Amino acid sequence: MIDLLALCAFNAAYAHAIDNDQLEKWPDFFTEDCLYRITSADNEREGLPAGIVYADSRAMLQDRIAALREANIYERQSYRHLLGMPLVIASDSDTATACTPFMVARIMLHGETRLFATGEYRDRFVRREGQLLLAERVAVCDSTVTDTLLALPL
Repeated sequence: MIDLLALCAFNAAYAHAIDNDQLEKWPDFFTEDCLYRITSADNEREGLPAGIVYADSRAMLQDRIAALREANIYERQSYRHLLGMPLVIASDSDTATACTPFMVARIMLHGETRLFATGEYRDRFVRREGQLLLAERVAVCDSTVTDTLLALPL
């Protein structure tokens, strides 16, 4: 059984990698054939698959990080995630479905900190070779207004 403590530990490690600029580790939290989307609550309610970010493989996530490091030009920033307790929807020995609320503060190079995004992760976890991985993570943001500086993964 994939339990609540395992999901909490996974989410803590996930946020730690992003918040501490260990972005090259971020794709390793996903299966090879994963789905990662960032979308708005309105789009999700309407069943609209389009999102702000869409990736359907770990390779696409790796490409995104490579682009952030080598090609994209954006104002230097970092995040601080505050995560709520996952709500486990379903769980068995090798899979789990859960929703986890999040708040993300963005810290700009000059020191300004602002609340950047709130919402919930809608996740499907799998256990592969003893390791918990995300088969799917949809970050459903509460606001329909998205800052154009969405550079880092949520």
